[in-house]
Amino acid sequence: PQTRLWMCHDYKAPGRDVFAWQSSVAEQRAHNPHVKDGVTEDQFVEFRTKRDATLAAPLLLLPSIQVNIRAGRFPPAESNGVRYLMVPVTARRAQAVG
Repeated sequence: PQTRLWMCHDYKAPGRDVFAWQSSVAEQRAHNPHVKDGVTEDQFVEFRTKRDATLAAPLLLLPSIQVNIRAGRFPPAESNGVRYLMVPVTARRAQAVG
């Protein structure tokens, strides 16, 4: 119960006004709606599946992945000396009118 947990991120859950990057197993078992005492694995999977279907990808997901896979380093500089984080562009096919 006293084991400290260091969160990788915190989005300030509804009803909370401060960031919480550190917690304990006891706190999580008492208050975390996803994994608190009494939540079965099936309930957890159902809860997360329904909730995750309503969420968009985090705003900084793509830039953070590019830095994280390099252990915190930015990508190497291009020939012009500038380092770029790449954002994929997706194009939609034009729909026929009529």
